[in-house]
Amino acid sequence: MIGMRIAGGVLTVATLTGATACTASDQPAPATAPTAVTAPMPTTAAQPPTESLTPLIQQALPNVQGKTFTSVIVTLPPGARAAPHRHGEAFVYAYVLDGTVRSQLEGQPITTYHQGQNWIEQPGAHHVLTDNTSTTAPARLLVVFVADPGAQLKVDDPHS
Repeated sequence: MIGMRIAGGVLTVATLTGATACTASDQPAPATAPTAVTAPMPTTAAQPPTESLTPLIQQALPNVQGKTFTSVIVTLPPGARAAPHRHGEAFVYAYVLDGTVRSQLEGQPITTYHQGQNWIEQPGAHHVLTDNTSTTAPARLLVVFVADPGAQLKVDDPHS
């Protein structure tokens, strides 16, 4: 399970195997990307690989009181599938940087997105499918959240 939460100006990303944090100030994001902060869970024959997250920036929005902007890179190894999940009341924007990803929100058809394509998720949406369609190449997404400070940004729902 991967949990992401903004608390006291810090984006925290945690997995069952570890935790880390990333802070951002009013300074622009660094020109070089930080090292990935989570590792995919070990895989078994019954469980495909899962995603890893690399926080980029988290900052209060100066012109939207009570909202925080957070961006992360999501990497899906070949054949990876994310557990069904929700993003609470966050507004989510996802952009495919590399590869091809299948995505489905509850009540919507499955859609395949290729490099350069994007989608949004309304607050409260249930994301029932996210997977890398390739068995040989990773896929990468830029994901942006607009949420309340302190909100949990991703909650896995493995029983869906």
